[in-house]
Amino acid sequence: MSQEGNHLLNTIAIIFIIIGLFFMVVGAVGLIRLPDFYTRAHASGKCDTLGEGMMLVGFILYEGMTLISVKLLLLAIFIFITSPTAVHALVNVAHSRGVMPWKKGDERQ
Repeated sequence: MSQEGNHLLNTIAIIFIIIGLFFMVVGAVGLIRLPDFYTRAHASGKCDTLGEGMMLVGFILYEGMTLISVKLLLLAIFIFITSPTAVHALVNVAHSRGVMPWKKGDERQ
């Protein structure tokens, strides 16, 4: 691959990593700022999954086609399957235990 093509691929990888970091920060802010368990779980579950996935895609692009990229791809697939499943399980248990969702005018929990 030419030097210019390698530079372009590295730039795209850095863009993916920065976008992933943005989503991770947004998820952390949502975890702190949102009023109840359900909205916090939604924010952290969605943003963390997307942020980690974008960062892993950036790492794969930066690394090139190697065994490390295959391992990173398997890790991304694992995260995309397990993270939403774990958040769903937590929310399901909270709902079955009677944790009520926040309504406008209620105190923050």
